[in-house]
Amino acid sequence: MKLKFISLLILISLISCKEENVQLPKSNVSVMTEIYDHSPIYMFYRESENDTLAEINTKNKIGTTNWIFNVDKRLPLHAIIPEISKLQHKKKNGMHKKEGTINVFSYADSLHKNLAFLPFTDVKYFYDKDFSKFYIKDHAELYMAYNNLTVNFKKSEEVTVDGHKIEREELADYLKEFSEFMSDGRKTILHLNFDKYLTYNDYIQNKLLLWQITSEVIQLSSYEFIYDETKLPDCGCEL
Repeated sequence: MKLKFISLLILISLISCKEENVQLPKSNVSVMTEIYDHSPIYMFYRESENDTLAEINTKNKIGTTNWIFNVDKRLPLHAIIPEISKLQHKKKNGMHKKEGTINVFSYADSLHKNLAFLPFTDVKYFYDKDFSKFYIKDHAELYMAYNNLTVNFKKSEEVTVDGHKIEREELADYLKEFSEFMSDGRKTILHLNFDKYLTYNDYIQNKLLLWQITSEVIQLSSYEFIYDETKLPDCGCEL
């Protein structure tokens, strides 16, 4: 039954890729490898004269099922995050919603040669004008009990932690060591920021990188900030 289920998922993905040219991100990290009672949402890569667009196919989605978001890895975040947020809201507030269902992103598990899934049911996206550093400052009472680290993935492929540039290859070890040194017994929350011109592939790869270091003492915030650098407040500081 398990093999039949996995084979069906792969077949659906391959048919979609063949007909609509969906290119999924690839990773050797397996977060979830099985999901039942699901329906698919597709976001296809399309180019126009002036921009890159997401063509969205939701005709097979069923509100009472788990939703699998199959997103082309070439799409920029600015083309998909507003649409994902709308779909999240629609499902959460729909007349026929079902408690306990989840939303996941799909990607190709290169280690096990299957599809794998990254849950994001509880993620709330802040778009364009928001950045975690400013949000934490404005809601300081909510975060006083935690060790808060702002992680920023820039469109230049630079990564910063609280404004300090860190090589991506060193990011996971740095965060674990810095968290242990600075936490003073408190839980560490990683607040993630992504330039909206990064691709979906960039987004998934960076999320999977950080997911691997989560534990009882290091957690990812459920608030994620997809920002436009030109619209952020000028704080005179390094982001």
